[in-house]
Amino acid sequence: MLRSFFVFLWIAIITCILYPPTQIASLLPWTRRNVPHLIARFWSKAILWVSRVKVKVIGLENIDPQKTYVFAANHQSQYDIFTLMGYLPVQFKWMAKKSLFYIPILGWGIKACGTIFVDRESPRAAYVALLKALDLLKKGYSIVVFPEGTRSYNGKIAPFKSGGILLALKAGVPIVPVTIIGTFEILPRSSKYIKPGTATIVIDKPIDVTHYTEEDKNTLTNLVRRQVVKNYEKYRTTGVT
Repeated sequence: MLRSFFVFLWIAIITCILYPPTQIASLLPWTRRNVPHLIARFWSKAILWVSRVKVKVIGLENIDPQKTYVFAANHQSQYDIFTLMGYLPVQFKWMAKKSLFYIPILGWGIKACGTIFVDRESPRAAYVALLKALDLLKKGYSIVVFPEGTRSYNGKIAPFKSGGILLALKAGVPIVPVTIIGTFEILPRSSKYIKPGTATIVIDKPIDVTHYTEEDKNTLTNLVRRQVVKNYEKYRTTGVT
């Protein structure tokens, strides 16, 4: 319990220290593309280090850091944010539910990462968020989405919603299924105790969406989920974590 307290205290301290320069860098034309992302990556790795969480990445050869993707990942824990931010080696922004912004301290960090917040209660606001994401994809930023819509309650992968997949279809960019393993054990949704451990990111091969239309969004959503579940079962049972 005491250890978890100090980890949360560290998260609060480093977020308060790094939030102002990240916000300033995001406003300056010559720094706003790369510097905020680099600071956010340092922020995430520093939190993982203090938490005694190691990260393994499988499948980096499947993506080209110079290309644009929509990454669709399962959502096991709040530590998914630090894990992907620290170790997914591409320029990306998040699409996440608006309620994350209101998490004390952590919400600041998530906002500083350039997150596009989605208000699910307002179709109009959700549409505006979609337009923002499309604009970022056109500018060369990848987008990370959690198609489950929320963290897992029990470690299992819930059905995927099609919003992020529709985004990829509208933009015409590949979807990359991403599987996160181990973060549920580090910090389950129902717990406030952080455990040391290993998180594994499995990056699958990009799925070309040009063969699909928007009417195929549910078919494509199910395909992405199957790949995520397949890798979860494969690497979870091989002891990789």
